[in-house]
Amino acid sequence: MATGKSLDELDALIRSARQARRRADRARPSEPARARHAQGERFTDLFRAPTDYAPPSAEDRALFRAATADVTPLKAPARADVRSVRPPARPLKREADEAAALAQSQLAVEPSPMSWDLGLDIEEEQSYLRAGTNPELLRKLRRGHWTIEAEIDLHNHTQDEAYAALTQFLRAARAANWRCVRIIHGKGLTSFQRQPVLRGKVRRWLTRFADVTAYCEPRPNAGGSGAVLVLLNVG
Repeated sequence: MATGKSLDELDALIRSARQARRRADRARPSEPARARHAQGERFTDLFRAPTDYAPPSAEDRALFRAATADVTPLKAPARADVRSVRPPARPLKREADEAAALAQSQLAVEPSPMSWDLGLDIEEEQSYLRAGTNPELLRKLRRGHWTIEAEIDLHNHTQDEAYAALTQFLRAARAANWRCVRIIHGKGLTSFQRQPVLRGKVRRWLTRFADVTAYCEPRPNAGGSGAVLVLLNVG
């Protein structure tokens, strides 16, 4: 109720001020009517004009400190630190591939001959190592040191089609910086007189590509004589 009464008193004061202003304007007949209308009647005209901000003086600060001397500052609320640090990225796909390759090598159905693990060739085209290359690379390739990043299957290809597909595949490998790939050429079981055709040709073709560092037959459970693992020169 007190607030309503105060607003009524303020409204009455404003009306009284406006009436007094109109009487004062009528008492000045020499002032043009257009100037009076241009001046207008605004609510803010009834109050003091704003002044520029001035920083508090030393006396103002002293008065403020005296007025707030018995005030106790509020304590800062306890907040949990919810910022989380992201764990470093892990190559999950590569780790899974390497674990699968290790499990396959340990659970091979057909054990490899001793010469396979020692790096000795059973036949001339079983493995290849470019001249001047460290023999340890071929040993690592035989033992599945690198993850197979891509493969191509040349089944149902003619010789010309297989060569074109192999060339395109190795170009894509160079562009993608693949280190180790697998080429499936088959064992020739469906060829004439069951003699492999693509097997020998694919391996001879590989020796002509400058990006091929080495190749070898994978373990029996990973393709055996029907495929070849190729180590490429990256960079």
